This record gives sequence, structure tokens and C-alpha cells, in this order.
Amino acid sequence: MKPVPHATSLRRAPVQRRSAERLTRILDACADLLDEVGYDALSTRAVAQRAGVPIGSVYRFFGNKKQMADALAQRNLERYAERVTERLKDARPGDWRAAMDAVLDEYLAMKRTAPGFSLVDFGNQIPVGSRAEPNHRVADRLTDLLSGHLGRGPDDDLRRIFLIAVETADTLVHLAFRMAPEGDPKVIEETRELLRAYLGRVLD
Repeated sequence: MKPVPHATSLRRAPVQRRSAERLTRILDACADLLDEVGYDALSTRAVAQRAGVPIGSVYRFFGNKKQMADALAQRNLERYAERVTERLKDARPGDWRAAMDAVLDEYLAMKRTAPGFSLVDFGNQIPVGSRAEPNHRVADRLTDLLSGHLGRGPDDDLRRIFLIAVETADTLVHLAFRMAPEGDPKVIEETRELLRAYLGRVLD
């Protein structure tokens, strides 16, 4: 099972600090507007106005709003990986249960608090970019991130295990958030128990 290549939707990567800060403002504005007006009503002009930058600055980085939303999804994945990594600093090496809790809890936290995440998350919700299997990218990232913590190599078996876990959690967490704005707690707990049962069988 080969890792899915990381995609980039940027026309031009920022080089100078000022350019990187402008890109951050653009993506922040995109995220806020997604929550306010939704994807269909999102426009590059509105993003430029909200970010306080010329429309040309948006087009310097993105050809259209799909590329902008795809870049937001990529940033979400980077920030998610950083949050999981921070949580694992206090976990005992080899403790897959602590790792699983970190992975699920940080995903839930971003679903509840990260602007625009409910529509974009890691690329699953709207037709952004190439739609090259966002869950595969999440599973690949978690495999690379957690393999050392678990004391095993990022081999095909571990990638398949994490892909199954990610696909399962993704489906059930979205069910939980369809049932309640903050995620139905009973569905979330059932999701946690299901993941523990599966991972316990294959990782213990």
C-alpha cells in the first residue's frame, strides 16, 4: 500500500515572511467565510476583502476557490498533526490507546472549534482540488507520525490498519455531528469503543 503523495494547491509558495503572513490571512478569511456563507457562496473577491488584501494577492496563490479550500484542508492536516504530536509528548511509548485517544480527541476538538473545518476538514466535505483520497492522506500521516511511538515500522500492514481506523472514525464522527451540533456523545463513545476493539485485536 503506497502512501498517497502530498498535494499542493499553491500557484506560488511564499518566500518572504510578509508573503507568508498574507497567505495566512487569506486562508483565515476563507475559513471564516466558509462558516458564514458556505462553499457555494464563497468567492475569491469576498476572501480578499475579508483578508484586507488586493484580489491579485489571492490569485497570486490560487487560481480559484477550489484551490483555496484545498490549501485550507492541507493546513488543517498540518495543524492536526501538530496537535496530536503535542499530546503524545506525555504518552508512554508503545501505548496505542493513548495515541488513539489523542487522534480522536484532537479531531473532535477541531470539528468543534476550527473555523471552516465542518465544511472542509481534511478535504472530505466538498469537491476540492484533486480529491485524491483525503482519508488515505490522513492515514499515511498518522502512520508516519505514530509508527515510532508504537515501536514498529511504517509498513503496509500499519498503513492498512490506520486507513481502516480512519475510514471508520470519519464515518461515525460525521454521523455524530449530524445528530448533534457538538457531536452526539453516545455515538462518539461507541466510536471510541469500536476503535479500541479493532486496534486491540491488531496491535496488542
